[in-house]
Amino acid sequence: MSKRLYFIARMVGYLSLMAKKTYFNFFLRPGFKKLANDALILYPFRVDGAENIEIGSGSVMQRGGWLYCHGVDEIPARLKIGDGCVFGYDNHIASVRDVVIGNNVLTANNVYISDNLHGYEDIAQPIMCQPIRFKRPVNIGDGSWIGENACIIGARIGKNCVIGANSVVTIDVPDYSVAVGAPAIVIKQYDFETNRWQTVRRASTSLQVHG
Repeated sequence: MSKRLYFIARMVGYLSLMAKKTYFNFFLRPGFKKLANDALILYPFRVDGAENIEIGSGSVMQRGGWLYCHGVDEIPARLKIGDGCVFGYDNHIASVRDVVIGNNVLTANNVYISDNLHGYEDIAQPIMCQPIRFKRPVNIGDGSWIGENACIIGARIGKNCVIGANSVVTIDVPDYSVAVGAPAIVIKQYDFETNRWQTVRRASTSLQVHG
């Protein structure tokens, strides 16, 4: 292929992608409860329940993601994303009641965030036929980082936390903490007296912080 044809093909591809971005961000904007003018959702992307979803200024949702926000048990749901967030490719965020993500939160690819799970109480029924159950609200604090393939289900993540790749978080994580594993545990916390990250050693009855 000549350089001229290659350039034309690249330009056509670029313009096609920009047209899709413009359609998604301009024409679908009125459907959201709030979608800031400078927020960006990159096509292809799936949104269910946009009327319950807020996305703040400067936030970016990379391609392949899915935002879901529909209430269960006749209780309304909300999904609120703050300012300056960047979400990686193929993120899935699902709210049946309350998911709040703060400002300047960064996620890697394939992150799952949810306040719910499938019911499984009736062993006579396939799990896919049982209702979605609200578990606990999700709140992710400002400035936190969520690693690749992490799952956050019904948990609170504090400010400036690190969640390691492949972690499954079902417990609350305090501010300025590092949590890893499946199930996730806190392995480090920031000590403002020493201005250092300290390793957390687990005792039988309490957490002990050591340098």
